[in-house]
Amino acid sequence: MPTHEEIDWSAPEVAAHYDELPLWSAPFGLMLLDRVPLRRGQTVVDVGAGTGFLTVELAQRCGPESRIVAVDPWEASMDRLASKVAFLGLTNVELVVAPADALDLPDASVDVVVSNLGVNNFDDPATVLGECARVLRPGGRLVTTTNLVGHMEQLYAAYRDVLTELGLAEHQGALEAQELHRSTVESATEQLRRAGLTVVDVARDSFRMRFADGRALLRHWFVRLAFVRGWRAVVPSRDADRVLGALEEHLDALASRRGALELTVPMACLTAERR
Repeated sequence: MPTHEEIDWSAPEVAAHYDELPLWSAPFGLMLLDRVPLRRGQTVVDVGAGTGFLTVELAQRCGPESRIVAVDPWEASMDRLASKVAFLGLTNVELVVAPADALDLPDASVDVVVSNLGVNNFDDPATVLGECARVLRPGGRLVTTTNLVGHMEQLYAAYRDVLTELGLAEHQGALEAQELHRSTVESATEQLRRAGLTVVDVARDSFRMRFADGRALLRHWFVRLAFVRGWRAVVPSRDADRVLGALEEHLDALASRRGALELTVPMACLTAERR
């Protein structure tokens, strides 16, 4: 039975080879880049910058007079970003290796805050968003993207069937929590409101992730990195390999019927303003 091995985020080699991630984050990032204010001389903070997909783009798109501050606690990823910044000769990027829940920036000193899929992953999003609001100037904007409830709904439907068939229906609640922990536009809007920000624009879209079958999906590098841990955690560890093996078979059958396995990823980009 396959182990569907997870990948350890903390391993140095993950950061060294992490640039596959933009393939996942690019659809969200393109939504954000279509909406973020772009002006010379502005200060932009990229919260949850990772290896710098968005930082590098904004540093170039806003021009050398702008100041781009990349914030992320993951030191290995920031080392990777530092090497990109040096290679590209970007002189307008500052790297801050720290959590975003206490930004080392003065009140009302920032024109734009961006976060491409970052809010999804903060331990304390309310505190982070409060910090973003604090550092924004009046009229400043926060632009953030998120994947939405309904993410990979085809996979979760197959997973529900597997739990029933294996006599593990008591874990349906854990699966539902895994499926529903993502944002809705309404919940994201409320988070921003509580931070003192007013949502002024919402854009929605979706994209598809296509795989030959379940075997290809569950062995995909980024899927293992980002999602397998959560899928395994739905059931006790003693059952995880058996459940994911059965899930793979279900997804193989679905791909056989439809010619490929297609997973839908709904997404949203919210723009909020400090008034």
